[in-house]
Amino acid sequence: MEIKERNKGKCIVEFPSDYTVVDIETTGLSPGKCEIIEISALKVRNDKIIKSFSSLVRPSKKIDSFIMNLTGITNDMVAAAPKIKTVLPDFMEFVENDFILGHNVNFDINFIYDNLKKYYKKDFKNDFVDTMRLSRIHCNLKKHNLKTLAKYYNISLQGHHRALVDCEITYNVYMNIKKEVAAKGEKCTIKQITTSQLEMLH
Repeated sequence: MEIKERNKGKCIVEFPSDYTVVDIETTGLSPGKCEIIEISALKVRNDKIIKSFSSLVRPSKKIDSFIMNLTGITNDMVAAAPKIKTVLPDFMEFVENDFILGHNVNFDINFIYDNLKKYYKKDFKNDFVDTMRLSRIHCNLKKHNLKTLAKYYNISLQGHHRALVDCEITYNVYMNIKKEVAAKGEKCTIKQITTSQLEMLH
Protein backbone atom coordinates (compact mmCIF):
# COMPACT_ATOMS: atom_id res chain seq x y z
CA MET A 1 0.00 0.00 0.00
CA GLU A 2 1.36 3.40 -1.01
CA ILE A 3 2.03 5.91 1.77
CA LYS A 4 -0.01 9.08 1.21
CA GLU A 5 1.86 11.45 3.51
CA ARG A 6 5.64 11.17 3.66
CA ASN A 7 7.81 12.98 6.20
CA LYS A 8 10.55 13.53 3.63
CA GLY A 9 13.42 15.97 3.37
CA LYS A 10 13.10 19.18 1.37
CA CYS A 11 13.98 19.92 -2.24
CA ILE A 12 16.97 22.25 -2.09
CA VAL A 13 17.67 24.60 -5.01
CA GLU A 14 21.44 24.96 -4.85
CA PHE A 15 24.68 23.43 -6.12
CA PRO A 16 26.37 21.44 -3.33
CA SER A 17 29.81 19.92 -3.86
CA ASP A 18 29.28 17.04 -1.43
CA TYR A 19 26.31 14.76 -2.09
CA THR A 20 25.19 11.26 -3.08
CA VAL A 21 23.68 10.63 -6.52
CA VAL A 22 20.85 8.07 -6.36
CA ASP A 23 18.90 6.15 -8.98
CA ILE A 24 16.62 3.13 -8.92
CA GLU A 25 15.01 0.87 -11.49
CA THR A 26 11.54 -0.45 -10.72
CA THR A 27 8.82 -2.75 -12.04
CA GLY A 28 6.54 0.25 -12.63
CA LEU A 29 5.64 3.79 -11.57
CA SER A 30 3.59 3.27 -8.39
CA PRO A 31 5.47 2.83 -5.07
CA GLY A 32 2.35 1.19 -3.67
CA LYS A 33 2.07 -1.47 -6.36
CA CYS A 34 5.54 -1.80 -7.89
CA GLU A 35 8.97 -2.85 -6.64
CA ILE A 36 12.60 -1.79 -6.81
CA ILE A 37 14.73 -4.11 -8.95
CA GLU A 38 17.99 -2.15 -8.84
CA ILE A 39 19.35 0.57 -6.55
CA SER A 40 22.59 2.48 -7.08
CA ALA A 41 24.43 5.49 -5.69
CA LEU A 42 27.59 7.54 -6.19
CA LYS A 43 29.29 9.24 -3.25
CA VAL A 44 30.65 12.64 -4.32
CA ARG A 45 33.07 14.84 -2.41
CA ASN A 46 34.24 18.21 -3.75
CA ASP A 47 32.41 17.31 -6.98
CA LYS A 48 34.54 14.17 -7.45
CA ILE A 49 33.12 10.63 -7.37
CA ILE A 50 34.91 8.76 -4.59
CA LYS A 51 32.95 5.49 -4.38
CA SER A 52 29.87 3.72 -5.65
CA PHE A 53 27.10 1.43 -4.43
CA SER A 54 24.97 -0.82 -6.61
CA SER A 55 22.77 -3.84 -6.09
CA LEU A 56 20.19 -5.73 -8.06
CA VAL A 57 17.07 -6.46 -6.01
CA ARG A 58 14.84 -9.53 -6.19
CA PRO A 59 11.14 -8.55 -6.42
CA SER A 60 8.31 -10.72 -5.14
CA LYS A 61 6.80 -11.00 -8.63
CA LYS A 62 8.22 -11.63 -12.08
CA ILE A 63 9.54 -8.68 -14.07
CA ASP A 64 7.38 -8.15 -17.15
CA SER A 65 8.71 -8.00 -20.71
CA PHE A 66 8.29 -4.21 -21.01
CA ILE A 67 10.53 -3.53 -18.01
CA MET A 68 13.04 -6.17 -19.12
CA ASN A 69 13.29 -4.54 -22.54
CA LEU A 70 13.54 -1.05 -21.02
CA THR A 71 16.18 -1.80 -18.40
CA GLY A 72 17.90 -4.93 -19.64
CA ILE A 73 17.29 -6.46 -16.21
CA THR A 74 15.90 -9.98 -16.54
CA ASN A 75 14.29 -12.38 -14.10
CA ASP A 76 17.38 -14.58 -14.29
CA MET A 77 19.57 -11.64 -13.27
CA VAL A 78 17.59 -10.98 -10.08
CA ALA A 79 16.88 -14.62 -9.17
CA ALA A 80 19.77 -14.75 -6.70
CA ALA A 81 19.73 -11.05 -5.75
CA PRO A 82 18.88 -9.93 -2.19
CA LYS A 83 15.44 -8.60 -1.30
CA ILE A 84 15.04 -4.86 -0.76
CA LYS A 85 14.76 -5.38 3.01
CA THR A 86 18.30 -6.80 2.99
CA VAL A 87 19.73 -4.13 0.69
CA LEU A 88 18.33 -1.05 2.45
CA PRO A 89 20.61 -1.03 5.54
CA ASP A 90 23.75 -1.09 3.36
CA PHE A 91 22.29 1.58 1.09
CA MET A 92 21.42 3.86 4.00
CA GLU A 93 24.87 3.38 5.52
CA PHE A 94 26.38 4.42 2.17
CA VAL A 95 24.14 7.49 1.81
CA GLU A 96 24.56 8.71 5.41
CA ASN A 97 23.15 12.22 5.90
CA ASP A 98 24.15 13.51 2.47
CA PHE A 99 22.10 15.62 0.13
CA ILE A 100 20.48 13.23 -2.34
CA LEU A 101 20.95 14.23 -5.98
CA GLY A 102 18.89 12.70 -8.75
CA HIS A 103 16.85 13.37 -11.87
CA ASN A 104 13.14 13.61 -11.11
CA VAL A 105 14.43 12.36 -7.78
CA ASN A 106 11.07 12.51 -6.03
CA PHE A 107 10.24 9.26 -7.84
CA ASP A 108 13.29 7.48 -6.41
CA ILE A 109 12.84 8.93 -2.94
CA ASN A 110 9.19 7.85 -2.73
CA PHE A 111 10.07 4.22 -3.47
CA ILE A 112 12.97 4.22 -1.02
CA TYR A 113 10.92 6.04 1.63
CA ASP A 114 8.01 3.60 1.43
CA ASN A 115 10.25 0.54 1.66
CA LEU A 116 12.25 2.02 4.54
CA LYS A 117 9.02 2.80 6.35
CA LYS A 118 7.54 -0.62 5.62
CA TYR A 119 10.49 -2.69 6.79
CA TYR A 120 12.22 -0.48 9.37
CA LYS A 121 9.58 2.08 10.46
CA LYS A 122 12.00 4.87 9.53
CA ASP A 123 11.61 8.03 7.46
CA PHE A 124 13.96 8.88 4.59
CA LYS A 125 14.54 12.52 5.51
CA ASN A 126 17.64 13.52 3.53
CA ASP A 127 17.22 16.83 1.72
CA PHE A 128 17.52 16.48 -2.03
CA VAL A 129 18.57 18.28 -5.21
CA ASP A 130 16.61 17.56 -8.40
CA THR A 131 18.55 18.01 -11.64
CA MET A 132 15.26 18.21 -13.52
CA ARG A 133 14.33 21.23 -11.42
CA LEU A 134 17.77 22.80 -11.97
CA SER A 135 17.42 22.19 -15.71
CA ARG A 136 14.05 23.93 -15.82
CA ILE A 137 15.54 26.95 -14.07
CA HIS A 138 18.80 27.20 -16.01
CA CYS A 139 18.47 25.35 -19.35
CA ASN A 140 16.49 26.77 -22.25
CA LEU A 141 15.15 23.45 -23.53
CA LYS A 142 11.68 22.22 -24.46
CA LYS A 143 12.16 18.94 -22.61
CA HIS A 144 14.08 18.25 -19.43
CA ASN A 145 14.18 14.46 -19.21
CA LEU A 146 17.51 12.76 -18.63
CA LYS A 147 17.85 11.52 -22.21
CA THR A 148 17.33 15.01 -23.65
CA LEU A 149 19.85 16.56 -21.27
CA ALA A 150 22.42 13.84 -21.94
CA LYS A 151 22.17 14.47 -25.69
CA TYR A 152 22.35 18.23 -25.13
CA TYR A 153 25.58 17.88 -23.16
CA ASN A 154 27.01 15.11 -25.39
CA ILE A 155 26.94 12.56 -22.57
CA SER A 156 26.91 8.89 -23.56
CA LEU A 157 23.58 7.10 -23.08
CA GLN A 158 25.06 3.63 -23.38
CA GLY A 159 23.53 1.55 -20.60
CA HIS A 160 20.75 4.10 -19.94
CA HIS A 161 18.04 2.68 -17.64
CA ARG A 162 20.52 0.77 -15.54
CA ALA A 163 20.70 2.44 -12.15
CA LEU A 164 24.45 2.98 -11.83
CA VAL A 165 24.75 4.26 -15.41
CA ASP A 166 21.88 6.66 -14.80
CA CYS A 167 23.66 7.88 -11.66
CA GLU A 168 26.72 8.63 -13.79
CA ILE A 169 24.62 10.39 -16.46
CA THR A 170 22.86 12.45 -13.78
CA TYR A 171 26.19 13.38 -12.19
CA ASN A 172 27.55 14.56 -15.54
CA VAL A 173 24.38 16.52 -16.33
CA TYR A 174 24.60 18.19 -12.92
CA MET A 175 28.25 19.11 -13.39
CA ASN A 176 27.51 20.63 -16.81
CA ILE A 177 24.63 22.72 -15.47
CA LYS A 178 26.78 23.82 -12.53
CA LYS A 179 29.63 24.87 -14.85
CA GLU A 180 27.26 26.78 -17.13
CA VAL A 181 25.74 28.65 -14.21
CA ALA A 182 29.20 29.53 -12.87
CA ALA A 183 30.36 30.67 -16.32
CA LYS A 184 27.38 33.01 -16.59
CA GLY A 185 28.18 34.45 -13.20
CA GLU A 186 24.79 33.38 -11.90
CA LYS A 187 24.16 32.38 -8.34
CA CYS A 188 21.49 29.86 -7.53
CA THR A 189 19.28 31.06 -4.71
CA ILE A 190 19.38 28.65 -1.82
CA LYS A 191 15.86 27.88 -0.72
CA GLN A 192 13.65 24.99 0.21
CA ILE A 193 10.66 23.87 -1.79
CA THR A 194 7.85 21.91 -0.20
CA THR A 195 6.89 18.55 -1.66
CA SER A 196 3.55 19.91 -2.92
CA GLN A 197 5.29 22.82 -4.68
CA LEU A 198 7.78 20.42 -6.26
CA GLU A 199 5.03 18.17 -7.59
CA MET A 200 3.29 21.20 -9.13
CA LEU A 201 6.52 22.08 -10.94
CA HIS A 202 6.74 18.57 -12.36
